[in-house]
Amino acid sequence: MIVPTKHISTEYSLIGLGAILLKHLEHPRAVTGLWESVRRYPEIATFNRFVLTLDLLYAVGAIELDDGILKKNRSRLR
Repeated sequence: MIVPTKHISTEYSLIGLGAILLKHLEHPRAVTGLWESVRRYPEIATFNRFVLTLDLLYAVGAIELDDGILKKNRSRLR
């Protein structure tokens, strides 16, 4: 589920979903704003998968949360 496998394509893995979320985080935004912009993607499908992807991105240091605002951790994404 985190990485693509024989049965899970890249776009449905959490890594693939992370790429979608990072693309939509060009500017800092609230979690609800990010959810509203990506909720219609069939790959994301549920709020649960959205939150799991945010957890993964945070765990690897790709995003940070500052006063309720999500933003890319630019120093880690170079």
